[in-house]
Amino acid sequence: MKYTINHKSPVPLHIQAEELLRQMIQDPDYKSGKILPNEVELSKQLAISRTTLRQAINKLVFEGLLIRKKKTGTKVAEIPVSSKSNNWLSFSQEMKLRGITIRNFELHITWVKPDDEVARFFEIKKDKMVLRMEKVRGRPEEPFVYFVSYFHPRIGLTGEEDFSLPLYEMLESEHSTVATLSKEEISAQAATAEIAKKLRVTEGSPILFRKRFVYDHGQRPMEFNLGYYKADSFVYTVESTR
Repeated sequence: MKYTINHKSPVPLHIQAEELLRQMIQDPDYKSGKILPNEVELSKQLAISRTTLRQAINKLVFEGLLIRKKKTGTKVAEIPVSSKSNNWLSFSQEMKLRGITIRNFELHITWVKPDDEVARFFEIKKDKMVLRMEKVRGRPEEPFVYFVSYFHPRIGLTGEEDFSLPLYEMLESEHSTVATLSKEEISAQAATAEIAKKLRVTEGSPILFRKRFVYDHGQRPMEFNLGYYKADSFVYTVESTR
């Protein structure tokens, strides 16, 4: 597709260039990650200065719609996965509703003694064994989240359950435990060597860290969950009403 700018229009050239770039972002050829034409080629095609074109590109880079890298060029950013805090579902349920195909890269089930924080939340002694579940999940081509969950012994998990199923559906159907309340803490941190390996990023990369405290219908603690998300693949959205 050949893109043009109307030089007789009263609309400023950099605004027209910005709108044109937004159209290019929707082009299937570029949505797949193909590099956009370089600034010299595109500015000649549009008959505008590189300064005018760069002004439009910088706007979309700031919005997170384009990614610019030295010696590589400019390409369309992948739309990050988004989670909304006022619509709490299990991860599998939420991704299914959004039409996002999820792949399980790792799944580990172990029995461990709780650390101070887990024991305090569950209100149990530290010598009481709890089930720990680890999952690395993401799009079919790459992982973007690493989960670590601990479950209260009261639930009665054996470790033989099918943890590849939607978690809260499984807990409800097999153990009559219904998750009804979630309290969360969200912060940023640098990826440790272990987390970097799980998420296939370099050590020290920015990570979105979410700590979740889950309660059952009797407001009793049932799950302590830690989530580590790749910062460039996940957006956590908070929506409030008044």
